[in-house]
Amino acid sequence: MMKRLLLVSCLLFAISFAHAQTADEIYNKYLDFNLARLQGETDKAIGLGEDLLPNADKLKANTRSSFYYSIGNLYENNDQSIKAIDYYEKVVAAVPDYYVAQRGLGYLYAKQADDLKAMGGANYIAAVRKALPHLEKAQACDPDDDTLKLIRLYYTNINDKNGLATLSDRLKALKKNCIDLLDDK
Repeated sequence: MMKRLLLVSCLLFAISFAHAQTADEIYNKYLDFNLARLQGETDKAIGLGEDLLPNADKLKANTRSSFYYSIGNLYENNDQSIKAIDYYEKVVAAVPDYYVAQRGLGYLYAKQADDLKAMGGANYIAAVRKALPHLEKAQACDPDDDTLKLIRLYYTNINDKNGLATLSDRLKALKKNCIDLLDDK
């Protein structure tokens, strides 16, 4: 009985040690990704980030959110909007008050809406409605005349007089919990 207990204990220790090494290796890859990104080596950073993606779940939650924002931003700046949206959505789901990701997401959805504007109709309205909450959060946390003009334009374009009339109150409410930096530790 004692031998079994010792064997099980050793196995559990070995498994936890192996997991810790794996998590450390993943974190080291994240550090390499960040270094390449900060040094402006975009292609290298994207490659390292894509290698890291299958194991991103092994990063701590804060680190994972920071990683998703960073790779989303790299994709956005590399004209890969669809991929950027996927990762910004993950950040916004995990840290809804991080307005920097909200702004990125809002403007990417706004770009999609603008592409649909000529066709008008339900697809345009749906795209605008997707962009508005993100743009509003960004505007509440970091006021910008251009963003405010765009929000007002969208409400006017979709003929949402109530949304336009209550915008000021929503912005005040959204301003209460703003995060401008992600902690990746």
